Amino acid sequence: MSLRIVVTVKYVPDATGDRHFADDLTVDRDDVDGLLSELDEYAVEQALQIAEDADDAEVTVLTVGPEDAKDALRKALSMGADKAIHVEDDDLHGTDALGTSLVLAKAIEKAGYDLVISGMASTDGTMGVVPALVAERLGVPQVTLLSEVSVEDGTVKGRRDGDAASEQLEASLPAVVSVTDQSGEARYPSFKGIMAAKKKPVESWDLSDLDIEAEEVGLEGAWTKVETATERPARTAGTIVKDEGEGGKQLAEYLAGQKFI
Repeated sequence: MSLRIVVTVKYVPDATGDRHFADDLTVDRDDVDGLLSELDEYAVEQALQIAEDADDAEVTVLTVGPEDAKDALRKALSMGADKAIHVEDDDLHGTDALGTSLVLAKAIEKAGYDLVISGMASTDGTMGVVPALVAERLGVPQVTLLSEVSVEDGTVKGRRDGDAASEQLEASLPAVVSVTDQSGEARYPSFKGIMAAKKKPVESWDLSDLDIEAEEVGLEGAWTKVETATERPARTAGTIVKDEGEGGKQLAEYLAGQKFI
């Protein structure tokens, strides 16, 4: 039986560009360039490696977002994923992590799965809670923040690296895992892969396809909200110390004044 792998990915604003909030304090995604979250590329890579090691496997990439989110799916397809699912609905605007986990879980159940792989967090929200929330909604084990992952005989195994030690973890399938940016460099799409991605299937679903009411998602259904947002202060020039025999003393005085020593 084919191993069904679903990778959850997110279309995020380019971190190198300016980010703005809309009037309702949601991230303005209309006037900025977007791309596949870099941390999700690691999840796609691990899914592809697991699929390559399996006798028979299929990798589906899943995203929730606006029309432009298809660009993230195409990137994942060009890396080697087999097919994609895009959940898009106007009522999703302003959905928080809890609402997103509901939509993802419903879509994953509808698609069918044995293993769900996510990045450790998105590069825009950086909350890192969605994989655990999805696992809870699906009622399956979760093995998060893995720097190494493999599947063998119906079991997912992985290594989680901490500051002082590493843990070897495993769980029976079906399961949800998340991987870190230490799990392995993501491959670059080849020209052949980019061309092939244009012909791979991308299914489009909305909330009605998942039996989700509008009140359960969006700003109305959000359990969390942004109260205020301010621009990051401009960087100021640092203190320049010219060493004319007193450099060491001046440095020590500066560090003491900042309470570093």
